[in-house]
Amino acid sequence: MGGCCGRRRRRLGALLLLLLLLGGLLLRRFNWSSLVPLQLWGRTLGLQAEDSEFRLEGMPFRIFGGSMHYFRVPKEYWRDRMVKMKTCGLNTLTTYVPWNLHEAASGKFDFSGNLDLEAFLTLAAEVGLWVILRPGPYICSEWELGGLPSWLLQDPDMQLRTTYKGFTEAVDAYFDHLMARVVPLQYKKGGPIIAVQVENEYGSYAKDPQYLTYIKTALLDRGIVELLMTSDNKDGLSSGYVEGALATVNFQKVDSSFLVYLDTVQQNKPKMVMEYWTGWFDSWGGPHNVFDADDMVNSVAEVLKTGASINLYMFHGGTNFGFMNGALDFDEYKPDVTSYDYDAVLTEAGDYTSKFFRLRQLFTKIIGQPLPLPPMITDKASYGAVLLPQYVSLWEVLLSIVEPIKSEFPVNMENLPVNDGNGQAYGYTLYETVISGGGQLHSRDNVRDRAQVFVNTVFVGFLDYNTVELSIPEGQA
Repeated sequence: MGGCCGRRRRRLGALLLLLLLLGGLLLRRFNWSSLVPLQLWGRTLGLQAEDSEFRLEGMPFRIFGGSMHYFRVPKEYWRDRMVKMKTCGLNTLTTYVPWNLHEAASGKFDFSGNLDLEAFLTLAAEVGLWVILRPGPYICSEWELGGLPSWLLQDPDMQLRTTYKGFTEAVDAYFDHLMARVVPLQYKKGGPIIAVQVENEYGSYAKDPQYLTYIKTALLDRGIVELLMTSDNKDGLSSGYVEGALATVNFQKVDSSFLVYLDTVQQNKPKMVMEYWTGWFDSWGGPHNVFDADDMVNSVAEVLKTGASINLYMFHGGTNFGFMNGALDFDEYKPDVTSYDYDAVLTEAGDYTSKFFRLRQLFTKIIGQPLPLPPMITDKASYGAVLLPQYVSLWEVLLSIVEPIKSEFPVNMENLPVNDGNGQAYGYTLYETVISGGGQLHSRDNVRDRAQVFVNTVFVGFLDYNTVELSIPEGQA
């Protein structure tokens, strides 16, 4: 009996030693960075940033993230894109939430079909991706009004992204509805959400010193219990930071001073690049932006060598459907195109690029183990030319639509008495008047986008953000 017990003890000891060795290998290798949401039980601590490295459930963790927005990708392709993200070596997905799509009319919410945020987040967990949620309310993202609903502008005193009462009341109502859907999908509730971002790049705007605190409190009061983060470029870091949230930085060209500067904003915290720009968006009339694959991957490697976590913006860009492309308006006005290809890791159609395979090679070396094989690319079809033998002009169809709205002065789209009082968010508006002769047509307050001008249904020119005056030919019209 004594010999038998001794052999059993030796076997148990050897087994424990083997487990310790395997545990040590896992710790040296990526610790819990390769663990997926559906494999983790007994969740209590969540993602923590208490020292120089992230910890998930108390174990060292590193974020390898990629951005993909559910509202820019048809629902039928969500899984395909997520699997490609996973097979590239990423462990975390980040997404914005567009308020203007979910509450297009005040008080009426839509989370169905391609806007089914809960289905998107649940699918990410099934594929094996953690989630960093970026709910805004302002998201930028080269998106119409940065995701803010246009009906906010019906208030003539509206002050967007401030603690102005009219704005905060609208945000509160929206967050009441949104957070009720998001809270059950947090890490500590068994879901994939490990962090939530407070607003977006507010340091570049920073008109109200109380605003970020308000947004942070609005999230906490509605049950957000995971790690909070902020996101800004270097110039906006100090004014875009709020106590109680981890500051992260955005950039494309690697500059060691960016990450060093993070230490001056918050000492002894994990470093993270929330947006490493894998490409860039395109503007109407300009070239397609291309960022060299070698330069991009080398820059990512440099960031990772510092021990920082990273999120690739974008991993897959997709498409700005339905007039949702925004505009850049700093020194000059530049409207964005419909495509959000972004020269990203996957193309607008979801196909692989050289960036994908170079990144996959890089992450395989860092993780130290083989990655699953990437799925086959989706089939494509060519439909040939489409002939339109019949059409109806705008002028012909006017006779068949509702009575026009009459006003002494032009009314801006957002304040038109249509859509149950919500105004018109996007698209086209036809303004008509009778003139007694020709002359110069002036855009008194500048057309914000583009106005086509017709006289007796004949096109005579346009006004836009650059052209503010147009000659009208003589003759009554």
